[in-house]
Amino acid sequence: MCLRKSNCCSTVGPVRWDNLRDSAAGPARKPGAATLPLFEMGAVARSFDTPGFRGMTFYEVHARTIINQVPPASRMAFRWTINPYRGCSHACAYCFARNTHTYLDMDAGADFNSRIVVKVNAAELARRELAAPRWPGEHVAMGTNVDCYQRAEGRYRLMPGIIAALRDAANPFSILTKGTLILRDLDLLAEAAEVTDVGLNLSVGSTDPGLWRSVEPGTPNPQRRLEACAAITGRGLRCGVLMGPVLPFLSDAPGQLEATVRQIAAAGAAHVTPIVLHLRPGAREWYLRWLGEQHPELLPRYQGLYGARAYAPRAYQQHITEQVRQLAERHGVGRASPAGARRLPRARRPAAAAAGHPARAAASQGVQLSLL
Repeated sequence: MCLRKSNCCSTVGPVRWDNLRDSAAGPARKPGAATLPLFEMGAVARSFDTPGFRGMTFYEVHARTIINQVPPASRMAFRWTINPYRGCSHACAYCFARNTHTYLDMDAGADFNSRIVVKVNAAELARRELAAPRWPGEHVAMGTNVDCYQRAEGRYRLMPGIIAALRDAANPFSILTKGTLILRDLDLLAEAAEVTDVGLNLSVGSTDPGLWRSVEPGTPNPQRRLEACAAITGRGLRCGVLMGPVLPFLSDAPGQLEATVRQIAAAGAAHVTPIVLHLRPGAREWYLRWLGEQHPELLPRYQGLYGARAYAPRAYQQHITEQVRQLAERHGVGRASPAGARRLPRARRPAAAAAGHPARAAASQGVQLSLL
């Protein structure tokens, strides 16, 4: 239905991936079965006739769960994630999460950029699952699949409820984002940092404005992201920068690395972690298509560097990492910040919150986990 006197058009009914909803699994499905459905009911598809959302469709769904366990084979240093969205309007050509959209019978290219799944009950689920006796109280990472502060978050406001649930549970968590919208939630993040470990990281792979406009067209520009880092540290919260991805032959020249690290240091980042582009299925096809259109002369060099692999050779990765390490030391990354950023003191967790949850109490004593 189209709503009169509104900039919103909504439709209710089956979508291409409606087979994933709860009723499609049938009454015979047992709890814990391998074919666990993702959603409890069909989606409501909405579009908004406003400049920031034209051409996009948002599928509002009620998810069954929101805290997801990372597969054991993953390279990630954390075991649990929360992803309130699927698909991402940042439209980064290299995004490794693109292939996950194909699980919904959507493509990893334009659909990933413009057809966004919104888990409208994410905050409610987070609060319920964090309170469950079986929850171990471990670190939860956010923004490691698609960006939790992408454009849709400005309308749906899922993150404040999620952060509040983590704060109230005194559960350690981290956020990685390219979105300056994180500044909206600074008060909540500061409150959470008083009772648990909170890791905040902005993603800035390069400060080259031309490259940014081409390869990350839906993101805030790198300078705004670094200003957000400075604002977070100015509030007394530690904020690091994930310098990634470093794009071979496009942002990896010594002068480019130096310029980026120098600006990261000026923003008061607590640390900088470089990561070289990886080309998993879905991302590989979309990125190489972009490369062929924008820099066709580089296609043979990428073939020589990556071949059929998802990752650049270890020697190349180590070379980039060592350069960034030396540059970070030279420019004083982590030694100072615009406002003398400090770690907020941790308040002792109320006994009532940990009562009956010895695993959670132990987790609350743990150190901050690295994102990568």
